[in-house]
Formats: sequence, structure tokens, C-alpha cells
Amino acid sequence: MTTSIPEIKKTAELKMGKSVEAMKGELQKIRTGRAHPGILDQVHVDYYGSMVPISQVANVTLLDARTISVQPWEKGMGAKIEKAIRESDLGLNPASQGDLLRVPMPPLTEERRRDLTKVVRHTGEEAKIAVRSIRREANEHLKKLLKDKEVSEDDERRAQDEVQRLTDRTIAEIDRLVHAKEVDVMAV
Repeated sequence: MTTSIPEIKKTAELKMGKSVEAMKGELQKIRTGRAHPGILDQVHVDYYGSMVPISQVANVTLLDARTISVQPWEKGMGAKIEKAIRESDLGLNPASQGDLLRVPMPPLTEERRRDLTKVVRHTGEEAKIAVRSIRREANEHLKKLLKDKEVSEDDERRAQDEVQRLTDRTIAEIDRLVHAKEVDVMAV
């Protein structure tokens, strides 16, 4: 398996990008005091024997900054959706108004906000660990190319420096995202 320096760098860059995207997904799941329709994405409802996300059986929109509205597409789905939201680990309490479900977001306590910032930091730390692991992997591939005498020492050193710069940029991006989410969580 012969790879080149550009391939190694490209692979590292793609993997680091995926780590950042995965972290963004995790951060979106962390609830702030404000409502956003994506909060219900991980809630699944029984639809004719299949468990599907709520967004596949209903319109999920915002009524205001603190309330999500869920409008089922079929009659009779409202009760199932309400039950699924209630039983999810999100701590939400939907209220039924005919076919429309209103899901108010309870305000977060100061203590809960602090706990959430710890979760945010932990998520960021896990992403950084993944990025550093990708850097180590790339550097091992570069060392192997040098050992197999496929590249010169200068090329290998230069490539390692570029991988390090990529790592630094990615970690700075992770820090920025974590900081933004912490500010969002602590905002009352």
C-alpha cells in the first residue's frame, strides 16, 4: 500500500473535518433555554410498526423562541408523537391542542446550565482527542514513507509540519465552537 504525502494530508484533512462535523452534531443535541426544531430529531415514533423520526410524520416548526409546534400529517398520530416526546430523555412536556402539539421549552436553572457547559467542554475535548489521533496516524504514515525511502527527510519533515498546522487550525475551530456553545448555554 503505497501512499503519497498529498494523499496522507488529504486523508487527515477529511478525517479532521468529519470529527468537527460530528462534534457540531453532538453540540446541537445539547439543549439551551431556547427552542429549535432539531431538538426533536433524535425522538422516534412508532409509524405502522417502524420507528421513524418525528420529522418524517409531522411538520416540526417554531411557534416562538420557547415553543416548538408539531403538526402530524395523519389523524391519530398526535397521541403517538406526544407519548414519544414525553418518554424521551429530553424532559419535555407536550400539550395537545386538537391535532397540533405545542412543546414548551422549560427554562434552564443556573446549575443545569453549568452542567451543560461541562458536557460541551467534554464534547470538545473528545473531538480534540480524535483530531490528535488522526495527526498521529498521518505522522506514522509519513515516517513509514521515510523508512521505506520513498520520500526524503526534508519532505517528511515539511509534511509533518503541514499536518501539525492543519491540526492546530482544526483544534482552534473546535475551541471556537465550544466557546460559542458555552456562551449560548449560559445566556438567560
